Amino acid sequence: MSYLVVGISHRSAAIDVLERVALDADAATKVALAVRDSAAVAESAVLATCNRTEVYATVDRFHAGMDEVTGILSDVTGVPLLDLAEHLYVHFEEGAVAHLFQVAVGLDSMVVGESQILGQVKETLRVGQDLETVGTDLNALFQHALRVGKRARTETGIDSAGRSVVSAGLDAVGGFAGRRALVVGAGSMASLAAQTLLNGGAKTVTVANRNYDRAVALTDRIGGTAIRLADVPEALRDADLVVSCTGARGVVLTAETIRDATDGRPLGVLDIALPRDVAPEAARIPGVTLITLADLIGTAGGSQDDIDEVRRIVGEETGSFEATRRAASVAPTVVALRAMASSLVDAELARLERRLPELDEHERHEVERTIRRVVDKVLHNPTVRVKELGGDPGGPTYADALRQLFALDQATVDAVTAAKTPAETSNTRADSKATGGEQA
Repeated sequence: MSYLVVGISHRSAAIDVLERVALDADAATKVALAVRDSAAVAESAVLATCNRTEVYATVDRFHAGMDEVTGILSDVTGVPLLDLAEHLYVHFEEGAVAHLFQVAVGLDSMVVGESQILGQVKETLRVGQDLETVGTDLNALFQHALRVGKRARTETGIDSAGRSVVSAGLDAVGGFAGRRALVVGAGSMASLAAQTLLNGGAKTVTVANRNYDRAVALTDRIGGTAIRLADVPEALRDADLVVSCTGARGVVLTAETIRDATDGRPLGVLDIALPRDVAPEAARIPGVTLITLADLIGTAGGSQDDIDEVRRIVGEETGSFEATRRAASVAPTVVALRAMASSLVDAELARLERRLPELDEHERHEVERTIRRVVDKVLHNPTVRVKELGGDPGGPTYADALRQLFALDQATVDAVTAAKTPAETSNTRADSKATGGEQA
C-alpha cells in the first residue's frame, strides 16, 4: 500500500473557495468512512481545519485512489469536481509523508510555526482510530508526524513567540488589553480566544453561543460571562472587540447588526470562522476594523533561522521514516525465503528417513546438522545483503530480485507481511488530551 494525500488549503485556494469545501465533524466522518470503503483504498483519515481540508489514505493504485478521493470530496461538499480539481493538490508516497510532517511542525500553517495544528493532527488520528478508518500504516505515519512536531518545538524556537491564528488576529485588530471583548462561539478556537483575552488583560470577556449550556461550560472553566446567541446584538453595544469563530453555515453577524450596535464608534472584529461568520460588508462601516483569515495568511511565528532548521528536521525525519518503511518491506521476503528453505530441508530429511531407515539417531542428527548448515551458508550472504540494502531506495528492488531468483510464492510473502507481531499491529492511541487546532 502507498500513501496518498489529496487536499485544499489557504496555499491553493482563496478563502471563499475554502468555505465551500469546509467540513464539520459529521461531514469529515462521512468522507473518512466513504474513502476507506472505496475499492482502491485500505485506510483513511481526514484533517479538517479552518484553512485546510485534507484526506490521507493508503492506496494500492495511485490514479484509482485519487479519483475515488476527489469524487467523494465533491459528493460530500457539493462542489462540482471540475471546480474542485482546480484547487486541489496531491502528494504521493514520500511526498505525502513529507507533507504531513510539514503540516505537523507548522510550516504549512497560515501562521507559520503555530502550535495549534499539532493538536489537530492528534485529534485526526484519534477520530480515525475510533472510526476504525486508520489502520497500521496510517497509524505509523501519524504517530511519527506527532513525534516530528514535538521534536521541532523542542529543538527550535519555531513557536517561541506563542503565535497562533488567534493571537496574530488579535494583534492585527489592534490588541486587546483593557478592551471589552465578546467571543461568539464555544468550540476549541473560541476557547483559545477567550483564554488568550483573559490572560492578556482584556477588561471583560463575554461568550455567546447557540447552545447556551456550552457557553456556560466554557466560562465556568476559564472565566468570563455566558450569554445566549440571541443576546449578541445587545452585547455588541457594550463591546469594543469581537472574536467570532462558530461552526455555523451562513452569516452570524450581519453588517446591519454591527452598524446598529456601533453607531460610528470604534469596534475591532476578528472573524476566524470557516465559513465566515461576519458579513464582509461590515468592513465598510465607519469605525469598524474587520480582520479575517485571509488577512492572516503568511504571518510568521518563528525566526527564519528556526524555520530553516525545522525544514532540515522535516527532511531528516522523512528520510528516516522512508528508510524504515523500505527495510520493513524487505523483511517478509527474507522470512519467506528462510521458511521455504526450512520446508525443503524438512522434506528431504523425511525422504532420507524413508530411504535409509537403518540410520541411528546420532547419524540422522549429524546429517540434519550438515544439511541445515549448508543451506544456512548458501542463504547467508543474500539475506544479509538484502537486509543491509533494505533501507536504501533500491531495497525493495533487491527484495524483488530475491523473490524471482528463488521462485518465492508471492502469497507466502504477503502472508508474512499480514502476520505482524502484536507490537506492530497495536494501534497506539493518540493523546486523549490533545486540544486546539486550526479550526473552531
